[in-house]
Amino acid sequence: MNKLQQADYIVFFIYFIAIATYGYYVYHRKKSAAASSKDFFLAEGSLTWWAIGASLIASNISAEHFIGMSGSGFALGLAISTYEWMAAATLIIVAVFFIPLYLKNKIYTMPQFLAKRYNDKVSTVMAVFWLLVYVFVNLTSIIYLGALAIASISTIPFEWCIAGLCIFSVIVTLGGMKVIGYTDVVQVAVLIIGGLVTTYLALTLLSEKFGYGSNILKGLSVLRKEAPSHFHMIFHSDHPYYKDLPGLSVLIGGMWINNLAYWGCNQYITQRALGANLQTARKGILFAAFLKLLVPVIAVLPGIVMFVLHKNGMFQQEMTDAAGVIKPDHAYPTLMNLLPPGLKGVAFAALTAAIVASLAGKANSISTIFSLDIYQKYFNREASEKQLVRVGRWAVIIAMLLAAIVTPSLRSLDQAYQFIQEYVGFISPGVLAIFLLGFFWKRTTAGAALTGALLTIPISTILKFLPVWTHGAFPDYPFLDRMSITFVLIVILMIIISITRPTKEATAHALEIDKSMFRTTPGFIAGSILIIGILTALYTVFW
Repeated sequence: MNKLQQADYIVFFIYFIAIATYGYYVYHRKKSAAASSKDFFLAEGSLTWWAIGASLIASNISAEHFIGMSGSGFALGLAISTYEWMAAATLIIVAVFFIPLYLKNKIYTMPQFLAKRYNDKVSTVMAVFWLLVYVFVNLTSIIYLGALAIASISTIPFEWCIAGLCIFSVIVTLGGMKVIGYTDVVQVAVLIIGGLVTTYLALTLLSEKFGYGSNILKGLSVLRKEAPSHFHMIFHSDHPYYKDLPGLSVLIGGMWINNLAYWGCNQYITQRALGANLQTARKGILFAAFLKLLVPVIAVLPGIVMFVLHKNGMFQQEMTDAAGVIKPDHAYPTLMNLLPPGLKGVAFAALTAAIVASLAGKANSISTIFSLDIYQKYFNREASEKQLVRVGRWAVIIAMLLAAIVTPSLRSLDQAYQFIQEYVGFISPGVLAIFLLGFFWKRTTAGAALTGALLTIPISTILKFLPVWTHGAFPDYPFLDRMSITFVLIVILMIIISITRPTKEATAHALEIDKSMFRTTPGFIAGSILIIGILTALYTVFW
């Protein structure tokens, strides 16, 4: 039945009231700190390692995973999990090499790092890029997918779903990073439990369809047998979805650029750890890496199950649009509609938790960058703590309003997850080049960094559209390979510019680096080895 029952609404409102009450409690526990901009934007010193780890995952996982990644699971199979599993390895690198540099040099925002290492011009260019991407790609895609899912399982109109998600997210965000961080602990518990419930139902349904009763282990074996092509992590060049996941590039190429830029140079993510000490931050990031290994179970497997069921004659109408075109992003909402009353409310709460947590995290980052790197720097250098917090809150409201206006235009998308990855990837190569050279090569100049910042989108755009403009004479590279090419070109250009036009300021602005910063505890090393071992096993089994 395509609507929520009374039991579902009861479960959802219990979740809503619990989140609102807990957020109010966290906010008022240290009410006097609300006037501090660092506390509002970073929750400075008040997030524990488990809150940091949970907040990283809750902010990262959203409708783009439940709906978008599940849709890609339907179309591509388990290979889409490489975004999650490679992210677990990336988080270890970020914890060891990136976070110590930020904390040692008292970096609170990514544009602040660029201003300190290079100059204000580089910082402002990238701040504007980030704000545009956060508002018009990230916020809009999350709101769209969330509204699509909620409208699919309830009687609430699509436009009202957009409004409700935006309002709920703004309420959470206005309490600052401390409220976001601690409510995310509850959110991540709800989304994992709800996600596992939906996965359990999917495997049970599959098992019953093939005559094995409610045996989810049989359901897993049926899945491997009925969709063998959906259980390969590495695609060959003749695979129909090779352009989405181009072979070994997911292990040694563009996927690293995508993940390192996202997890290590992204305000939205690193902000969770920047208010903590090094040991707490590293523990939180390692905890997030372990949680990342679990995401494909709740986001990808249901999509593969729906592929098998659809292939065997079920959900033909639900999985196609009016023109008869298969819509992979309909897989998860269709599955949620099969849940019994009460459990559908749990899944609904899980989905809403994922959407709201992710929207709140991105909105807080928009607020932080605009307030500290645009408003304070160019409009009011003498702004008080209260003024910065007030401007930050208005930035949240305006950003969410803009995103809500743009969101309906995304209705034509088939696989929104791939859309997000590709278009965020237009700036990722330049961002990573600027950060890595800024970290580890003292001679990198501000002129080189500005060149990298200004060229990353033009080079990415040329590589994408040149095959069309030349009628196929220029190779049509997969977008992950385009990211690799763009990254290499920008690094080469930055090195040439830095060598041919050296400046004294480059060395003077170099970061303070001490090799002892990169030492880790035995516990962290053991956890990292365990994660790498699990990843090695997964890629070996599902190569």
